[in-house]
Amino acid sequence: MSGRPPKQSMSELKLRRLSEHNQRLREDLARPRIRVSEASKSLINYCKSTPDHLIPSVWGPVSKADDPFAMPNQGCQCVVM
Repeated sequence: MSGRPPKQSMSELKLRRLSEHNQRLREDLARPRIRVSEASKSLINYCKSTPDHLIPSVWGPVSKADDPFAMPNQGCQCVVM
């Protein structure tokens, strides 16, 4: 004997593919969901409450101490390799 599994018929292959697809759909259905309106409201609240230092026209000028993108003024920033 050759040790190979017997060949599957086309109908068995189609059934296996459909079963796998059905399982993926069940997993997708079980995923927790929220409404688009809730997600939009949450995103709007985040954008309104979190200052973006790259948009000074909206949030105003940022002091050098609070600006995470400002170059540090302390000592030499050289790295010797």
